[in-house]
Amino acid sequence: MTTNCSRLNQSKLLVCVAKNKCTNRTGNKLRKIGGKTAYGVKNSPTRIPFSNLGDDLNSQLRELIPEQQERLKKLKKEYGKVQLGNITVDMVIGGMRGMTGLLWETSLLDPEEGIRFRGMSIPECQNVLPAAKPGGEPLPEGLLWLLLTGKVPTKDQVDSLSKELRARATIPDYVYKTIDALPVTAHPMTQFATGVMALQVRSEFQKTYEKGIHKSKFWEPTYEDCLSLIAQVPIVASYVYRRMYKKGEVIPGDDSLDYGGNFAHMLGFDDPAMLELMRLYLTIHSDHEGGNVSAHTGHLVASALSDPYLSFAAALNGLAGPLHGLANQEVLLWIKSVIEECGENVSKEHLQDYVWKTLNSGKVVPGFGHGVLRKTDPRYTCQREFALKHLPDDPLFKLVSNLYEVVPPILLELGKVKNPWPNVDAHSGVLLNHYGLTEARYYTVLFGVSRSIGICAQLIWDRALGLALERPKSVTMEWLENYCKKAL
Repeated sequence: MTTNCSRLNQSKLLVCVAKNKCTNRTGNKLRKIGGKTAYGVKNSPTRIPFSNLGDDLNSQLRELIPEQQERLKKLKKEYGKVQLGNITVDMVIGGMRGMTGLLWETSLLDPEEGIRFRGMSIPECQNVLPAAKPGGEPLPEGLLWLLLTGKVPTKDQVDSLSKELRARATIPDYVYKTIDALPVTAHPMTQFATGVMALQVRSEFQKTYEKGIHKSKFWEPTYEDCLSLIAQVPIVASYVYRRMYKKGEVIPGDDSLDYGGNFAHMLGFDDPAMLELMRLYLTIHSDHEGGNVSAHTGHLVASALSDPYLSFAAALNGLAGPLHGLANQEVLLWIKSVIEECGENVSKEHLQDYVWKTLNSGKVVPGFGHGVLRKTDPRYTCQREFALKHLPDDPLFKLVSNLYEVVPPILLELGKVKNPWPNVDAHSGVLLNHYGLTEARYYTVLFGVSRSIGICAQLIWDRALGLALERPKSVTMEWLENYCKKAL
């Protein structure tokens, strides 16, 4: 997105106080809590676009959308027939790997550099996005602003967005009753997705569409749904956690905390380092361009003009797969299996033997490799840096560090792996486990809360740009065989 660039002096701590009411559930009732929130901003030497003071998020979008609509029209008119590459049979039968086929404005994944959010790397985001304390991790609200506008928000704008999200964080009692109808042993993702589906009853997009609305205005009720959904999912997710693992004892929200900090608090964790970890976790897991299963599913379902709740629930069901979001659960379980068999202080030689044992049994080593990346995932790297700062002596962290040295050479020796390096899932479980969130089956729910930010941000732009119903062409093996025989 084209924006005006300016340099902002962020060398001083900026603090503000915002009062609001937060909604949560205790028993079968909604409880409102008042409080205060303070934020700081970190120093940044980077020249990047910053938002104008005083403009709220909705106002900025109303200013940006016409400009981007014209940009898309021009792109289609001038370059609509330009070819972006060749489609091979391998791509058709190999999960469409390497096939360019989606417009996704909020982030772009480079095989060598990793993810960039609106052109900014993870370290750059850590440097310039507002934080809860000096030198702290970026606030997820700030990343949401960046994804939607392409600009880094000021402290005041993050405060305003946090306040709006708190005001939207209300959960009808029937949502809890819907979740409670499931066995408490149901997988956390089943309960979470069910809760999101129950929230759909309040969809503004569905109500507005049924009444009649011009397609140029589709983005407006979509915006309302998306911000409400982002605000609501931490409450639903924490309810599932407390229901499953803490005897149903729900912890009310605390609106003296930011989005990530309050989520950690509602889960039952108040260690300041855990709050910082949750801010980092929600930020780096939020978006990873549009081709991954959850993002693509959300976009695909929404392209049929399904409302954001239906679309995000579908995305969650994709995220729950072992080859996608469930991988972070699999990593920690695999690491614990290493300890059970080899001991906590396992040598690198024994680690090599265990890795080969895993591979020779027909299984994969979870947490290594990626469909696009060809180097170590930057999301892994920033989590490693967090561990070095906060938990350098943790035994599981030391084991993960040794795996970083042991696994890639073995995968390279196999000769079948394009990327032998660790991905984001290789580290997150160890960090969460350190601070007491040991229930690995729940980890994908955390991923889902974070992914609401990226999927919803892009969905607003899908509707603003009027992106079309997704309908690729499929073929049979017979068609491929006949086509290839004629082509050769």
